Amino acid sequence: MKIESVDLFYLSMPEVLDIGDGSQDALVVRVRAGGHEGWGECEASPLTSIASMVAPMSHSACKPISASVIGQTLNDLKDISRLGRLMHDNSFDLLQADHTWSGIDMALWDLMGKKLDEPVWRLLGYSSAYPKMPYASVLFGDTPQQTLQKGRTARENGFRAAKFGWGNFGKGSLQEDVDQVMAAREGIGADGILLIDAGTNFGDDADAAIQRAPVMKDCNVTWFEEPFVKDAFEQHVALAKACAPVKLAGGEGSHNPYMAKHMIDHCALGFIQIDAGRIGGISGAKQIADYAASRGVTYVNHTFTSHLALSASLQPFAGLREPRISEYPFEPKALAYDLTENHIERDANGEISAPDAPGLGMTVSKAALKQYLQDVEIKVNGQVLYRTPAVD
Repeated sequence: MKIESVDLFYLSMPEVLDIGDGSQDALVVRVRAGGHEGWGECEASPLTSIASMVAPMSHSACKPISASVIGQTLNDLKDISRLGRLMHDNSFDLLQADHTWSGIDMALWDLMGKKLDEPVWRLLGYSSAYPKMPYASVLFGDTPQQTLQKGRTARENGFRAAKFGWGNFGKGSLQEDVDQVMAAREGIGADGILLIDAGTNFGDDADAAIQRAPVMKDCNVTWFEEPFVKDAFEQHVALAKACAPVKLAGGEGSHNPYMAKHMIDHCALGFIQIDAGRIGGISGAKQIADYAASRGVTYVNHTFTSHLALSASLQPFAGLREPRISEYPFEPKALAYDLTENHIERDANGEISAPDAPGLGMTVSKAALKQYLQDVEIKVNGQVLYRTPAVD
């Protein structure tokens, strides 16, 4: 069969706030081929990613992504890998390409799963999808009291683990950060799993991050996430020594498998966090799940948006008995929750699993697409390169 169309839907909340919340807008991908369709989601700037799909060729290594996808043959799983390599060959100087391709790759896996009547995790070679313990992923409150309440709310909702991140953490004084971590610990409870995400706010300042090591240990934090920019290898190693036994986590900013492998090899990470919407889709994420297992590093999904993205993020490590923990969006904006008609719910044990249904097992809501769809047109010299596609 041939890939007939790749449609990109730019969705947005009516108001986008200046906060670390990626669920406020979305770029959803629909691929159609041979009477089947698949869906994916990019974790990236929607308009920028649309441009990478349709932009005129700049030179031989900077072609639009559409040149590598539309009209291509899609008959078996090997074709997904082939198209990924073709896209890289044609667009490796187009720096947004990996982000945009990530959503397309997801959609291709979803489509092939539906065609073959198999869940994606089984197409990846797994025989079972093991349950994972979800952690409630939330932003720090503006005050310790707000953070305390967020932790209590997560626990009241049955979560045994929670991650607090971004906000003002790492931007103010040491005491302010200490107070936030202590409030998070009190909120989730003494027996809860506590995770802290600095959102790269320490840049490459190892000394500042190391000052936070004592409170991480005192509060029995499981991991200290993204303290630095991803390429600050030496700083990661220094902090890992200072924080032990608290481990470092990172990798969500990796937008190709090589970057994630470098972090595993050179940043002394205990946890590698991969976003299938950035790394090159499910294909790229599966590479890192396998590599992390071989290097003794725990693979964890990264997703803060919709349950379509959550399902895609679970597939690459669904068949691994360990690791046991999974990110779970706890405070998504309405757009992210509304995007799918069904959701990945916790079972009687409070755990989640990748859906045991064809493809990604998620049904995209056409009503939500229409509600949040942005009217966009990209035109060059009078020629329309992109116009918001129809929801049909």
